[in-house]
Amino acid sequence: MKLTDWLLRGKPNVFVTEERLREALRHNPPDAPVLESLRRSCLVSTGTVDGHEVITLTPRSGPMGTEVIYLHGGVYVRPLVSAHWRIVEDLVEDLIRRTGATFVVPLYGLAPRYTADDAYRFLDTGYERVVQRAGDRPVFLAGDSCGAGLSVGLAIHCRNEGLRPPTGLILFSPWLDVTMTNPGIPALTKLDPMLAPAGFVAAGQDWAGGRSVTDPMVGPLHDTLEKLPPITIHQSGHDILLPDAEKFAAKARAAGTHVDLRVWPTAIHVFVGAGRTPEARQALRDAADRIRRSARD
Repeated sequence: MKLTDWLLRGKPNVFVTEERLREALRHNPPDAPVLESLRRSCLVSTGTVDGHEVITLTPRSGPMGTEVIYLHGGVYVRPLVSAHWRIVEDLVEDLIRRTGATFVVPLYGLAPRYTADDAYRFLDTGYERVVQRAGDRPVFLAGDSCGAGLSVGLAIHCRNEGLRPPTGLILFSPWLDVTMTNPGIPALTKLDPMLAPAGFVAAGQDWAGGRSVTDPMVGPLHDTLEKLPPITIHQSGHDILLPDAEKFAAKARAAGTHVDLRVWPTAIHVFVGAGRTPEARQALRDAADRIRRSARD
């Protein structure tokens, strides 16, 4: 993990200023294609919901009922990249072999063209379709960075609208408050080789659209966090999002929601997608075990 940290410090941080982020977004690549290794182990199908692509990965041996909806990171403004597929691949490798889980990867619209409201309209329809297909089998929400925050937002939406709740949430380095005002953040900027508050604040404002940046559907840390499904968090230590993950866990527990927070002290943001390090392997194995236990129950 130290080597990865060192290598990243040699790269420009596009989040240092809003201007640098805007310049980087002018060169956004398209969404990364499904890895060939995943195509060998899964049947890959592509559909659309409300004009947005949804990719489904089904075990070649046939689905067993458990569903995992994976929402990718990218600060709500950057597309799905190969590292996101590697996270899915490592989860799939274990889960397909042991549970036959189906993975659903919705490609939600990115800010500034799209906002949180657009995402929830899209995800509400997609989620209902997955729930109907799953029947009484488990349906998990999982994601990294902003995708993890969006997973919590979708669980809040399900609670508020009286929809079937997800079985559980698996979050990797979640972005839970787009205001980036936690007083613990500045001290971590020296340790974090990837992120900086200014770019995140700008992206969060774009994502909020007509909503307040403190609306729980934009920053779920601002919700009561009551009556949510069990949540598992794998959080990086060298990550400016750590203080809000800790605050979120404490607030959710106080509200009666079960949260299992594991902090990896020297890990970088979304370390599970940064290479198959021992920490990444263990975190993904733990996440797969959590899903597998529910499939057995």
